[in-house]
Amino acid sequence: MTDALAALRPPNPRVPFPSRDPSRPKGLNALGLLAHHPELSTAYNHFNGHVLFASTITPRQRELLVLRVAVLRDAAYEWAQHAVLAGDADISDAELEAIRSGPGAAGWSPFEAAMLMAADELVGDARLSEATWTTLAGELDVQQLMDVVFTVGAYDLLAMAFRTFDVKLDDDLQDRAPASTDPSAPVRPT
Repeated sequence: MTDALAALRPPNPRVPFPSRDPSRPKGLNALGLLAHHPELSTAYNHFNGHVLFASTITPRQRELLVLRVAVLRDAAYEWAQHAVLAGDADISDAELEAIRSGPGAAGWSPFEAAMLMAADELVGDARLSEATWTTLAGELDVQQLMDVVFTVGAYDLLAMAFRTFDVKLDDDLQDRAPASTDPSAPVRPT
């Protein structure tokens, strides 16, 4: 798993790595799942390392997308982990609630509403509408637009894995559990 974890750190990061503060969540249950398949984890983490640290979109934009995917997929683990990272990206608790409400919630700029809509459309239709594309393309270049699409895809895939393999919230994530999900309940029907 050492190689798999090292793969998360791209050679030329654009954003800093999270602090190594011992009070931050560790993601042990997610790592426990990934430890079952080190080769797959290494490959995925190369990709996810780009999404997290070398992407051409800002950390705030990334977290808006990831958290919206978590809402759409009812992915409690993904939500809890990224609610922590949202704080690093200057996303307030009020904005976390607005992400849950979606792109039509009050307070979003047209661009940020389009970012949330992009997650909705990509998860729902695997394609951006012309209106969303036009709004995003008004501020983002082609590489950034690609990073939007691939960020949604990466975290949609991760939500599928966490839910399918019933990854429970770690104790250090319990305080970030989404209000609508019981973190101790099985994710898939028994």
